[in-house]
Order: sequence, then structure tokens, then C-alpha cells
Amino acid sequence: MTSSIPTIEPELVLAHKFPESFFDYTERDVALYALGVGACGANAVDEEELKYVYHQYGQSYIQVLPTFAVLFPFGLTFNLMEVPGLYFEPSLLLHGQQYLEVYKPFPTNCHIQNRAHIAGLHDKGKATILEIESTSINKETGEVLCRNRNTVYLRGTGGFSKTSDLYSYSSPSLMPKVTPVVIPKGTPFAVYEDKTQQSQALLYRLSGDYNPLHSDPMVANIAGFSRPILHGLCTLGYAVRAIIKCCCNGKPALVKSVLGRFILHVYPGETLITEMWKTDSRIIYQTRVKERQKVVLSGAVVVNHLSSSL
Repeated sequence: MTSSIPTIEPELVLAHKFPESFFDYTERDVALYALGVGACGANAVDEEELKYVYHQYGQSYIQVLPTFAVLFPFGLTFNLMEVPGLYFEPSLLLHGQQYLEVYKPFPTNCHIQNRAHIAGLHDKGKATILEIESTSINKETGEVLCRNRNTVYLRGTGGFSKTSDLYSYSSPSLMPKVTPVVIPKGTPFAVYEDKTQQSQALLYRLSGDYNPLHSDPMVANIAGFSRPILHGLCTLGYAVRAIIKCCCNGKPALVKSVLGRFILHVYPGETLITEMWKTDSRIIYQTRVKERQKVVLSGAVVVNHLSSSL
């Protein structure tokens, strides 16, 4: 059956200029996000995690998890339907990969200014890969806080190349080329187990991702799932929180960059096991669901002052 989706027009897509976007947040948003990715979920008085949600031991502000920054440019994904020449079925969009670079610790309250551009467009025959790169700036100080590269997979939209060679475009980037992750065969340096709650997706969605796939049973059934699934970025938050606890002495400011590749869905209520391997330059990790023994996420985290004593 012939697809009803029009053929992508790469020249129009690449000519598109995203308008600047803004993301304002307060301490309440920071705490809500931390709870959404499981902080203090197993122990409400966890001394290593209470700092993400409460002014502990006289500190004047709560600390911000580095993966909170994936929320800054999130509105861009809702605007993809407005990109000229980019035709796709929203229900067939998959979040394939997320890469984040952190340059400065995030304030507890901030006015964020986002500047974004299309960093990649690749014809894969039966699908299209689209990369969006965004820079997030503290509007009050002018400091660049972080950069995100969001990779989405648009099923049913490939085949727009005009020659026998598949079309592939990558823009010059301020972010380095990411080294592919190969999971080591040896014993992990650390293993962390964390059970998600049945209501986890309902809690995480309050940070801004209201896709009904994560809350509406009927929408989830139509998409082929037995019930609503957990947000991939929520699973990423769980994994990085585990790495901070096991490999960074509980210090979120040590995280320099995060790479996550989304492999499989997670159902709220399932148990996540994150395995970590140290290398000279980064921590390789993979997260699997204990109940189904399926790997759902893999990637790497680069940290400051990675010491063999950690």
C-alpha cells in the first residue's frame, strides 16, 4: 500500500530557521523533575538524594540534576509539524538518541533562552533521521549553560533522495562527534537497581511531556502497547541519577556530558537495573528491565575528575 505521507523536501527543511524559544523554571520545577525520575522514590529521607528536593542541612537551595536540561528545548519537538517540507505521521515518530553537554551548574531558578537549528537530515530508505541541536543560555547573565542534540526517527518517510545515493546532511557543529558506545564484556564496576512506581509516567509528564502515549490506555493500545509506557527521557534520568550516586560521589555537578540511546520501552512499575563500566574517559552504561530481562537504554557519561578511587 502506498504511503499517504508526502515526500520530504530536504531543501525546504534545511532552510528552516527555528525562532528563539524560552523556558522559565523555578525550584518547584526542579524538585518535581527530580521526583519524576525517581529521586527519593525508594527512601524519602535518602541522604544522597534529599538535596534534589529539599533544603537539607542548611543549604540555601536544592541541587539540579544535569538531565533536567533535556527539558529546556523540549518545545521544539512539538513544532516539527510546522517545519516546511518535513512530512511525517506524528504517531510514527520515535526518540532515538539524546546527547547533552553541560558547561555550568544549573541555577535553581532561571530564565532560559534557546537557539536551535537542524543539525542533520538523513534518508534511511524506509525512515528519516532528523537531528536538532540547541544551545541554552541563561538569559540574565548571557552564559551558555548547555547544549542538546536530539535525534528523532521518522518512520515511513524515507526515500526522498533524488539520486541512487541516500541523502545525508550534517551541519558544522559546536558539539564534538559522539564516539559510539560498545558495552564491555567484563564485570560492571557498579550495578544499581531502582524500581519505578506505577504512577511514574503520570508524575514525569508534569515536567512538560504530555504525550498521551504515557497516560492514555487507548492511545497506548493503538500504538501497540498493553498499557501506557514510561517516557524515554525519564528512563535516562533514572540511569544518570544512578551513575551520579555510584560513580560521582553523589555530586551532580561532576557530569560533563550524557549520551543515551533509546532501545526499548519501559512500563511504569518495572524495575530498572543500570550497569556501569569505567573507562579512561567516560562511564559506559546500560539499563535493563529486571522483569523482562530486556536492555532498554545504553550510553555513556563523561564526568570531571574521573578517579580510579571512585
